[in-house]
Amino acid sequence: MKKFVLLSCAALIALSARAQKPKVQFPEYEFTTIKANPITSVKNQNRSGTCWAYSALGFFESEAIRICNIKDTLKYPDFSEMFVVHKSYSDRADKFVRLDGNLTFAAGSEADDVLDIIRDYGIVPQSAYSGMNYGTELPEQSELDAVLKAYVTAVSKNPNRNRLSTAWKRGFDGILSAYLGEIPEQFKVDGKNYTPASYRDALKIDPKNYVTLTSYTHHPFYTDFAIEVCDNWRWDKAWNIPIDEFMNILDAALNNGYTAAWGADVSDPGFTRDGLAILVDTKAMEAAGSDQERWVGKEEGEKSIPAPKEKAATQESRQEGFDNKTITDDHGMQIFGIARDQFGGKYYMVKNSWGDTGKYHGIWYATEAYVRNQTLDIMIHKDCLPKEVKNKLGIK
Repeated sequence: MKKFVLLSCAALIALSARAQKPKVQFPEYEFTTIKANPITSVKNQNRSGTCWAYSALGFFESEAIRICNIKDTLKYPDFSEMFVVHKSYSDRADKFVRLDGNLTFAAGSEADDVLDIIRDYGIVPQSAYSGMNYGTELPEQSELDAVLKAYVTAVSKNPNRNRLSTAWKRGFDGILSAYLGEIPEQFKVDGKNYTPASYRDALKIDPKNYVTLTSYTHHPFYTDFAIEVCDNWRWDKAWNIPIDEFMNILDAALNNGYTAAWGADVSDPGFTRDGLAILVDTKAMEAAGSDQERWVGKEEGEKSIPAPKEKAATQESRQEGFDNKTITDDHGMQIFGIARDQFGGKYYMVKNSWGDTGKYHGIWYATEAYVRNQTLDIMIHKDCLPKEVKNKLGIK
């Protein structure tokens, strides 16, 4: 028995070690901006699983700036994330109960959820609806998440046995309103009265103009499919594009003044808390030889860390990662620009929603290989698509 316990402990320690991200040393990077499109200020989702709302609304804020040609940063829009969260949870409750509880019910979602809400309900400014109605300055939603899940789980089991009551949905929405506040039917922006729908229309945001792209081989290219992840609870569809073409579309969009809502996996050890996202080849690091091979002298007596070697990012590596669950929908962010480091490496500039944190104050620099390999999907304006791709997809 003692031997068995010791072996079990050793196995658990080994599993724990594998689960932890390997420690990676990075050089002191110097980035030069090649192209940066307008974004609004970095927000802080804090203790909530609502990155999808922050990233997608950041994208739509940039779209409003672009479409309305807003030059004054003081007039940049600031959309309410909690309006979207409120509506999303309410819609998900309906579907959860209809499916007898056979649907993921959690805080996570994806960018198309935000697009659906904008289409069906409109947009509300942060000034009209902060959603902070439960005693904290920043989102802390574990209690709300748990209460809502317990409520809909009880309802989905249908205790009445024959039919649901007519009160359950009012009760659910009442919980949302207690925690997040009552959604305003009307509000003022710059002295003008709006509804959520009229505010959306005033900003010229037309939901029909946006498409989501992905790139996997388990579905035919140039067709659309619902990406098989739990956060895609609405079963929204994305267009499947070969990865080379996908990356070319992203580059062209950024270079022509657009941004993208980015759904990505951030579990790779090269995604750091300090503003870097690099597809580090940890096996190459482990196989490196002597200390002299790992360090390069800048000047006599001074050492510097070279840029880490990256793994190959291919159509095959993407598919393998998706199939074996090492690449999934961890986090939503906004890609808004392109930069290069002092070694000539290409990076995408990314707006995160973890507040003013890290070396770059809430901005991340993701290598081309990282974006190419770890991306689940992007949302862009359909005008970013080349004509030949539009024709293949049947998009006008």
